[in-house]
Amino acid sequence: MEHRPIRPPQGDTREHLIVIGNGMAGCRAVEELLARDPARYRIAIFGAEPLVNYNRIMLSPVLAGEKTFDEIVINGADWYDAHGIALVSGDPVIAIDRDARTVTARSGVTMAYDRLLIATGSDPFIIPVPGRDLPGVIGFRDMKDVEHMLAAADRGGSAVVIGGGLLGLEAAHGLSLRGMKVTVLHIMPTLMERQLDEAAGWLLKQALEARGQTILTGADTAAITGTDRVEGVQLKDGTLIPADLVVMAVGIRPSVALARAAGLDVGRGIRVDDHMVTSDPRVLAVGECVEHDGQVYGLVAPLWDMCRALADGLTDAHSGYRSAPTSTKLKVAGLDVFSAGDFSGGDGAEDIVLRDASRGIYKRVVVKDDRVVGAVLYGDTADGSWYFDLLRKGESVAAIRDALIFGQAFAAAGGGVADPRAAVAALSADAEICGCNGVTKGKVVACIDGGAHSLDAVRAGCKASASCGSCTGIVENLLALTLGDDAVDAGPKTLCRCTSFGHDDVRREIVVQGMRSIPEVMQRLHWSTPDGCSSCRPALNYYLLCALPGDYVDDQQSRFVNERLHANIQKDGTYSVVPRMWGGLTNPRELRAIADVVEKFDAPMVKVTGGQRLDIFGIRKEDLPAVWADLNAAGMVSGHAYGKSLRTVKTCVGSDWCRFGTQDSTGLGVKVERMTWGSWMPHKFKIAVSGCPRNCAEATIKDFGVVCVDSGYELSVGGNGGIKVRATDFLCKVATEAEAMHYCAAFIQLYREEARYLERTAPWIERVGIDHVRARIADDPAGRDALAARFLFSQTFMQDDPWAARAAGDAREQHAPMAVFTPKQEVLA
Repeated sequence: MEHRPIRPPQGDTREHLIVIGNGMAGCRAVEELLARDPARYRIAIFGAEPLVNYNRIMLSPVLAGEKTFDEIVINGADWYDAHGIALVSGDPVIAIDRDARTVTARSGVTMAYDRLLIATGSDPFIIPVPGRDLPGVIGFRDMKDVEHMLAAADRGGSAVVIGGGLLGLEAAHGLSLRGMKVTVLHIMPTLMERQLDEAAGWLLKQALEARGQTILTGADTAAITGTDRVEGVQLKDGTLIPADLVVMAVGIRPSVALARAAGLDVGRGIRVDDHMVTSDPRVLAVGECVEHDGQVYGLVAPLWDMCRALADGLTDAHSGYRSAPTSTKLKVAGLDVFSAGDFSGGDGAEDIVLRDASRGIYKRVVVKDDRVVGAVLYGDTADGSWYFDLLRKGESVAAIRDALIFGQAFAAAGGGVADPRAAVAALSADAEICGCNGVTKGKVVACIDGGAHSLDAVRAGCKASASCGSCTGIVENLLALTLGDDAVDAGPKTLCRCTSFGHDDVRREIVVQGMRSIPEVMQRLHWSTPDGCSSCRPALNYYLLCALPGDYVDDQQSRFVNERLHANIQKDGTYSVVPRMWGGLTNPRELRAIADVVEKFDAPMVKVTGGQRLDIFGIRKEDLPAVWADLNAAGMVSGHAYGKSLRTVKTCVGSDWCRFGTQDSTGLGVKVERMTWGSWMPHKFKIAVSGCPRNCAEATIKDFGVVCVDSGYELSVGGNGGIKVRATDFLCKVATEAEAMHYCAAFIQLYREEARYLERTAPWIERVGIDHVRARIADDPAGRDALAARFLFSQTFMQDDPWAARAAGDAREQHAPMAVFTPKQEVLA
């Protein structure tokens, strides 16, 4: 292997700190160091994965489809750039030369260090049984494992998860939600036996089985079967369980091979002192790879304490790490569990137990010598922080012994009526509130005192409640206790947790400051996350697209996947496709194209939608480009059936066929759809044109509705069906088709420019008032003309997906949707 040294920038004389490991512990240690002395060290980080720093705790929600990768990123690319950190990702360090003080990566890159921090984490334990190396047998430690599981779930079939601990149960939960038949094998008689006692473990098992999983405890794996890839799991009792995927989640071991090869002192982990210094004073270690006072750790809270002690040591502070009791507060497949201390009982210990079977609640507090020594909570973990605080402080609970099991608020009230906030108020400042991010009550209160007056602001400021969300209720109570109910910011919510700006503020600043890209918006408006999240990126993409038609290039990666694919994922992992039919009309060529696609790609179902389209179900993801190519060849383009865009224009047959029809509603519907199709909106948008007051097209529950009458066209806005049905508000009446189309264009543009992203027309109108809309559309001819002109101008730049681009161009040319008649019967291009 050729060694390629990387030399420091000329003139930079700072000590060089190299971090091996781009995971949570390594980057948290760097964050702590930067908070103390940001200019002291020149920093480089080597990561094995080709990714930025992300929250591994949240891999389970990604697998379950509850979060995207962007939402679990802790430090994006901008964070490294902002702090001058050199990130070498996807290139793990394979050797440390302590004499030369260099590290060498797999690619051959070598780099010299003054201080070295090893944060290699842990490795999944793969049980040594025959077949463990077969394709389809994986661990559950990183995004690559998640991607393997998602690919397996797309293919369907059965999965076996070996290990009934937290990771195993989370993997099983995610795969089950993705449609796989899941069996969990656990060698111990109780699930999560390190965190739960037998009773709580039984409740958890019952709840998971009720969700369709098969849970086998006392199950000892003998072999994994298969030839070219995994086919099943054989138990020692002879049971054979079919499997298309096997996930090993039986435990972790500190990753110490690199440190051992470098000659460092290694036991179960890399041995460190109170400042995380190894046997070499130039080398430090932190995280799951270390051993301190004979202990190794896999929980977040002690790791964060280690990071603080390490940063203190590197900046000449004196405080060091001391091990302390730990607690575990988790959501397992959406079920709340908590444990702390020694809940095994034993001589001299008393068990105080509460069981509420109807509510699925179990609480057990273990008391010895009038002091709490352990606790297990299932179903209701609200008092977990209080029990842990009592355990950690070793305070006598004799005075509240009879009320202890009912929680802090009840105990504080002397067994009387409990104030629900009393429990939070009585917590000490160093009581841990957010286990995921190691945030204490004192830090949350300091964040609130520093100006964070809403839940989103607290999440952005100190990260409490920003991960699993199980501590959200406590944070909300702290807001109310610190500020008073009236002072908690209940106004417009921030766009997301990445910013303190609301939707309206962001839209205004984009225009005022002339910002032209998502990174520019994030930089100028001081985003707290470098790359944003799955909530703000689609919103920013839309706001820029709306503000800068023709100049801003649509960022496809900031769109929801159904908008990128022009298809919607179904519960079995396949997709449904809805081609556009203008005004609900079709012809033999289109019907033949749809029939050919259904037969060619073996689609199991075709359904007429409520918007008068044909929905093709059961299309595999890999077939979507070919499906759209075949539909495009027949001139059919995307119906945007799942996009934040114009969905459909529903029509009745009108005066051409219906004996009650007063106007050509079908023809007008086609014209309106050709004018508006492909337009992106804050939310889905539906139009209907009914040919008479009988309203067969249901125009009065659409975002824009037209009801034809003998003397013209009645226009109404702001309706929707769905969970909360809202009838439209009457806008005005016009005399001609051209006027109806003109008013429609103006209304859409007003909605596009004023509504917040993911706000439908109904809540938007309820917020601003129908009088505001009438004043801008019906009562202001010049303003109406300007709005319509802006809409039509933006439509000339509408960008469709590459799969539909050619047909989209054909449709524009054939149907000329950008040329419409104004109320003055003039052509407006």
